[in-house]
Amino acid sequence: MTLTRIAAGAALAVACPGLAQAEDKADRPAPRIEAALTLGSLGAGPEFTFRPSPVIGLRASATFLGVNHTFGVNDIDYRGQLRLGSYGGTVDLYPFRNGLRLSAGLRVNRNKVRLSATPNGPVTVGQLSFTPAQIGTLTGTVTVPDLAPVLTVGYRTGKARGVTFAIDGGVMLQGTPRMADLAANGTLASDPAFQAQLADEQTQVNARIDQYKVYPVLQLSLGYGF
Repeated sequence: MTLTRIAAGAALAVACPGLAQAEDKADRPAPRIEAALTLGSLGAGPEFTFRPSPVIGLRASATFLGVNHTFGVNDIDYRGQLRLGSYGGTVDLYPFRNGLRLSAGLRVNRNKVRLSATPNGPVTVGQLSFTPAQIGTLTGTVTVPDLAPVLTVGYRTGKARGVTFAIDGGVMLQGTPRMADLAANGTLASDPAFQAQLADEQTQVNARIDQYKVYPVLQLSLGYGF
């Protein structure tokens, strides 16, 4: 009888850890993968999420879009063709194990703006006035640093598996935009005095776009969790 009790106790001791682990795994959600389409101020493109636990998620996305915008410097109206293009990843923290998430990440920022202006009357370039024939068309490209941190707060709805919807808002710290190649193709394009005024105009353009160091982020995502 004693040997039987000892054997039963040993079997129970071996079985209990296995049962506890099985119950723990049953309570814990399986790692989830989600594929989505995201659209917003960063552009549009694919987004993929891996959620290894209820409190942590890893996201990767690539976004692209073209937008036109006009702004003025002195009396010159520049047409800006904004080409959005960036990709990167974020770490999502779900502090309350629900849809609310706090995210931080890093993006490779290929956003750029191609500027052009073709005056149809005398305008000021730098500090002096020139005719349209003397200026021709002004062109230049605004670029930003390659890497940009991103901080957002968002909310994700939907069950573990099936259709999901998410919204994220925050900022991308893209650094100081700069244009370094302002050029003209008019009759004074190679004139040293005009080139000096063109350099001053470029400085004024850079001062005008200096306010865009922080880029607003607002993205909507529609996806499916597996």
